[in-house]
Amino acid sequence: MEKASAKPGAAALLQAVATLPLPQGYLNFVGRLILRFLQTAQGVGAFALITLGVTFTKWNTSWRVIHPLIRAQIDRAGVRLLPGIAFLGLALGLVIVGQTVSILNKFGAGQYTGTVMVTVLIRELGPLAAALLVMARVGTAIVIELGLSRAQGEVEALEALGIDPVHYLVMPRVIGLAGAIFSLTVYLIIVALLSGYLFIFLQGVPLLPGEYFDLIARALLWEDFVLIGLKTLTFGTIIAIVTCYHGLAQRLRLEEVSEATTHAVAQSVVGCVLADALFILVYILM
Repeated sequence: MEKASAKPGAAALLQAVATLPLPQGYLNFVGRLILRFLQTAQGVGAFALITLGVTFTKWNTSWRVIHPLIRAQIDRAGVRLLPGIAFLGLALGLVIVGQTVSILNKFGAGQYTGTVMVTVLIRELGPLAAALLVMARVGTAIVIELGLSRAQGEVEALEALGIDPVHYLVMPRVIGLAGAIFSLTVYLIIVALLSGYLFIFLQGVPLLPGEYFDLIARALLWEDFVLIGLKTLTFGTIIAIVTCYHGLAQRLRLEEVSEATTHAVAQSVVGCVLADALFILVYILM
């Protein structure tokens, strides 16, 4: 009887605790986070629409100045990062590709090698790793450069000369980062697949090169090529838009540049992860 009467009392206590109001300080903290997120999303979205409009309407305007700037951004975010991407691809090939294929063959599941490689490396790790490397090396530099230019009045000087800052400063970075991440992703995947087979060969796994690449080719679909291109271009656009927004669209003092860089990196990561989740849904629904 005592145990039976204790159960309703415990349930009532839990219900009472669950219905207690949250502390006012906690509600204020959560509310500020939500409002700050909505404000940032609105600002980044408006900045992205402005950049998109300028890109389509002023593509050939002052092309002798803008097009070399685009090539310079591709060189900066793409060509100069080739050694880092090569090292990252080598590491992914040795750590992930080689061990995965070795384990699959060990348990008699070698026929799934192509599916695993396409899903893990080509669809997910390759594009995301290349985007994160570009964000860490180039995205932070963009925030610092534009933030210092804004703080020192150089952006206002461009406007006084009749030069659109979005056209001159933002558009080349968006196109350059999008193209660079696409190229680096292809390069990283190739290096990872080759280094992965090297690890397999050194382990003595009975898998010929022709069989290895044939398994991967069979697992690839034409949708993979389209979605990989769209994913990498989306990652580059997100990183460029967010970093340029934090460096250019807000009035910054010199001491606020470092904090803006931190916010830009965090929001770029969140944006890329959310975009990757949307592409995963597209893969599932296809």
